[in-house]
Amino acid sequence: MTASTSNQDVVEILTTDHHEVLDLVGRIPAADPAERRDMADTVIAELMRHSVAEEMFVYPAMREHLPDGEAAVQDDIQEHQQLVEVMKELEDVDSADPRFLETLGRLEQVLRHHVTDEETEQFPQLRARLSPDQLVEIGRKVEAAKKAAPTRPHPSSPHSALFHKTVGPGVGMVDRLRDALTGRSDNT
Repeated sequence: MTASTSNQDVVEILTTDHHEVLDLVGRIPAADPAERRDMADTVIAELMRHSVAEEMFVYPAMREHLPDGEAAVQDDIQEHQQLVEVMKELEDVDSADPRFLETLGRLEQVLRHHVTDEETEQFPQLRARLSPDQLVEIGRKVEAAKKAAPTRPHPSSPHSALFHKTVGPGVGMVDRLRDALTGRSDNT
């Protein structure tokens, strides 16, 4: 959502993403139904970009550098899948339907848990185990990945760096074309 500078490290970038998306999620219930749809579409697009970039570049670093890296990554992948499934539901429900706010609440609950895990446990460990230069380099890769990442949830897609690096840019291109054709706003 916010354009970062190339000197930001990955923890700063992802933490900013978390706070901006959670802020937007918190503003959706007070909006009128048309605004809710646009805001929800922005949340979905940003969360998809964020998640894909994490899976491509942050999770491999976690696996390599954190003592419990594989377990943390597997937990995060499960949370990403939950987020994708709820985002798909949110995408498919009319923003004037009462189920919209219920689904948004479930999305917020899963997202807050995920953010808390990352910001209180994983990000401090990454900062402790990687140099500032390594964190900035991963941040650059994350920013580049977010530009090509899908903008819509694809619940049956795998959560792997290999998939995202090989197939993901094509899926992202199709999503952005579909966004343009349908007039979907993602505020990028």
